[in-house]
Amino acid sequence: AKPEFSIGTMNVTTTTPASTSHYPAAPTAQKIEQHTLSVLVDNEPGVLARVIGLFSGRGYNIDSLTVSETEHQKHVSRITIVTRGTPMVIEQIKNQLERLIPIHRVIDVTLTGQAIEHELAMIKVRGTGELRAKALGIANDFDARVVDDTTESFVFEVSGSTDKIERCIASLLPVGMVEVSR
Repeated sequence: AKPEFSIGTMNVTTTTPASTSHYPAAPTAQKIEQHTLSVLVDNEPGVLARVIGLFSGRGYNIDSLTVSETEHQKHVSRITIVTRGTPMVIEQIKNQLERLIPIHRVIDVTLTGQAIEHELAMIKVRGTGELRAKALGIANDFDARVVDDTTESFVFEVSGSTDKIERCIASLLPVGMVEVSR
């Protein structure tokens, strides 16, 4: 039944849209989030390549990747992956990782709230004279350690939160920073 009413001399008929569609409504804009995933895998050749292949094959980006054997007797390794995406994409990544055969468990440590994030950076700064002295002062302000020095450059090691590393890099950039490894 379609209700009718009139506005002035014009008749208007209203209709209710059909709700029989099997397709969901258009997705609302979702916020991009950064998540850290801990993936326990068998330590065997090709496992890392399969995990990386899943990401590259589906167009997911990896911000950071670390791999290390955690249980030598059981030949189990932990792959720690930092990635970004909407909550739906993150869930999709976790589900697809769990389906790979050599994977034992996928944990989103961002959601557990029990993870400690600590970043390490090696920063090379080139300079002489006053710039060299400024670089040493800045490194000292960020509790950076000199791991290599020549008459023309320093390599500093700094660790801490991502924010601290970013601030250190921004401070060293004007005094001759030439390279960063994080």
